[in-house]
Amino acid sequence: MKYKRILLKLSGEALMGQKQYGIDNDRLMQYAQEIKKTVDAGCQVAIVIGGGNIFRGLSGAAEGMDRVQGDYMGMLATVINGMALQGALENLGVYTRLQSAIEMDKVAEPFIKRRATRHLEKGRVVIFGAGTGNPYFTTDTAATLRAIEIGADVILKGTRVDGIYDSDPEKNANAVKYDTLSFDEVFKNNLKVMDMTAFTLSHENKLPIIVFDMNKENNLLKIVQGDQVGTLVN
Repeated sequence: MKYKRILLKLSGEALMGQKQYGIDNDRLMQYAQEIKKTVDAGCQVAIVIGGGNIFRGLSGAAEGMDRVQGDYMGMLATVINGMALQGALENLGVYTRLQSAIEMDKVAEPFIKRRATRHLEKGRVVIFGAGTGNPYFTTDTAATLRAIEIGADVILKGTRVDGIYDSDPEKNANAVKYDTLSFDEVFKNNLKVMDMTAFTLSHENKLPIIVFDMNKENNLLKIVQGDQVGTLVN
């Protein structure tokens, strides 16, 4: 197995499936099954999920809401998504722990690095909710920070496209896909992989990123086994 410990980053929008908002149970179970295969193969899995399917702080700020208040609402949305994924995984017999950067002891443990690492060593999936616990930071940044803290081998960013392209493949049929990129090439070509804070943090800590299509069956398992899937930024 190429990657022993991974941080899987999922967007909140991915959980919507075909819906306009909220959580699509079919998509949720699909993701849970893909994660279970990876855990069963012996990989240690940590997860960060966005909250954009429920609430996005930036959108609220654009409509006149206080940005800090909006960001905290977005953090709570990520905990809701984390609880949903936790339930789906446990229905499949996967042991999980939900840790939150904002204390809410009735539904989640507080984030403690050593405890999270111990859960992973015992084969439990650890889901990190509430971002970093601070406004103005995205869940991309939270994913990178948590990945570094737990000593993950790689960040796997699951999206609905199969990698990084030189332009938006959903708008440009002639967009060219990259198999591998250096961090410098991403900076130079202004490619949108993660927000700049998250990407710089990953670069400085030499943490590779793989962007791949999470909706394709077995892609997650193939990556941890070392197959070429998606785009590797290294």
